Amino acid sequence: MGGPGVSEPARTSGRPGESEPARTSGRPGVSEPARTSGRPGESEPARTSGRPGESGPARTSGRPGESGPARASGRPGESGPARTYLRPPSVQGGLEDPATMNATDPTFSAEQLAEVRRLQALYPDARGALLPVLYMAQDTFGWISLETEEYVAGLFNLSPAHVHEVVTFYTLYFRERPGRHVVSVCHNLSCHLAGAGSIIAHLKQRLRVEVGETTEDGRVTLLSVECLCACEAAPMMQVDDRYEMNLTPVKIDRILEGLV
Repeated sequence: MGGPGVSEPARTSGRPGESEPARTSGRPGVSEPARTSGRPGESEPARTSGRPGESGPARTSGRPGESGPARASGRPGESGPARTYLRPPSVQGGLEDPATMNATDPTFSAEQLAEVRRLQALYPDARGALLPVLYMAQDTFGWISLETEEYVAGLFNLSPAHVHEVVTFYTLYFRERPGRHVVSVCHNLSCHLAGAGSIIAHLKQRLRVEVGETTEDGRVTLLSVECLCACEAAPMMQVDDRYEMNLTPVKIDRILEGLV
């Protein structure tokens, strides 16, 4: 076909001199719809990346020079809600006040209940405040009894079994009455290599108790615990809420004498 005197439809191969529909490849001189790639000289919709010189909605990253809502990271110079630490300060009483150590009939004061509600309001789910509220209960009643678990469960609309699972999972909650002071010796790698074993042996001899026991006068409970994050000052121990580092037998004796 295609010989002399024979007609044929216009070809669409795109070769020079042959007719073809408008091409859409985007090559110079060929018509095509507006491009949307964003390359220079080509039309495109407004971009929304927020980069300088480009139109788009205000960015919300909070970086310097960019608009957006105030950040809530709590870093210096940035606005945000006040930070809340895992263990809130005691609102009333504490282990040093035997009058408040009544874990068999636990009841928070009105001030403590207000603190519970404040903590719960800090989280999308009120259950997020369970750990600090349990610490508050332990500071107030001395330890976390089954009665305390049931009382705290009621404050969160949880089952006592749920709270019991939390209490038994974490080692920082006491399920029995501890001594007036709790001595926790780190036995992890750095402290172990620095002589934690001899530190524990010295404490056992001085206090006349085994690890996990309380002295007969109820003065000190001795514990052996995992890393307390003071490896640079090993061997070390925690006495109540205070770190004692670079321990020696002489230093330990002096610390024990101050525990009344």
